[in-house]
Amino acid sequence: MRHLIDILDLTTEQIDGLIGTANDIIAHPDRYADKCHGKKLATLFYEPSTRTRLSFEAAMYELGGQVLGFSEAQSSSASKGESVADTARIISCYADIIAMRHFKEGAPLVASLHASVPVINAGDGGHNHPTQTLTDLLTIQKEKRRLNELVIGFCGDLKFGRTVHSLLNAMSRYDKVRFVLISPDELRIPEYLRHEMQTKGVCFRETQNLEESLPELDILYMTRVQRERFFNEADYIRLRDSYILTPEKLRSARADLSILHPLPRVNEISVQVDADPRACYFRQALYGKYIRMALILWLLDIQ
Repeated sequence: MRHLIDILDLTTEQIDGLIGTANDIIAHPDRYADKCHGKKLATLFYEPSTRTRLSFEAAMYELGGQVLGFSEAQSSSASKGESVADTARIISCYADIIAMRHFKEGAPLVASLHASVPVINAGDGGHNHPTQTLTDLLTIQKEKRRLNELVIGFCGDLKFGRTVHSLLNAMSRYDKVRFVLISPDELRIPEYLRHEMQTKGVCFRETQNLEESLPELDILYMTRVQRERFFNEADYIRLRDSYILTPEKLRSARADLSILHPLPRVNEISVQVDADPRACYFRQALYGKYIRMALILWLLDIQ
């Protein structure tokens, strides 16, 4: 039985296979309309979510399956003190596959050790978000027609941004990929991740200057400063407007730049940028449904 807890659980060959399936679903949706008939997906979301939860639900419905679950911890027996391990055991009696988002790092891993059905990590604290990474990879493949020979800029909250951590790990395995990490000092990537990248010989540089970096980028991955990750409101207020992408700033960027964002957006991308053909983030949200359809099929071993 397979689970997806960390993007590194997947080989690049498996990722390429999932992207291939997602592209086939996009091209031939009717072929997949009944693939999961009689199957149930449980969405166990202990943290708020719009795109991830609804895209999982849409994915399962469009595969002909059904969905059950909860959208906040207070709607579950966690409010009574039930452990993640016990919840996983119980839900395994009712569903064929589980998608879990949790505010504690490692919770989906604990669930996978006790569940008798596949478990998907739909985001665990500030740690990992592998299905968002698959979404990002499909988006990059659709926009650039390749996953190698790219310069990728990450901008904003690189310390707590689990989408950033997962995508850095994933893209580090492709050839000739270089990273530009743009953040204030307080929101730089965690030391453990910096050490891993240095050990692996990954090519990256860190800077605080977005405008100077834009001309060299193939992809700009914007992130919001996440209020929910801060213990000190004053620190959040001080850092929340560190980077705001505007049409004026984009004048120096390449014509074929692709702008990604895992969403939700607060104010780090001006709404005026939405009309720019380089803005990919709403297409990115749509691709999330297709890659999650492909992942569900793969984990359930449905051809």
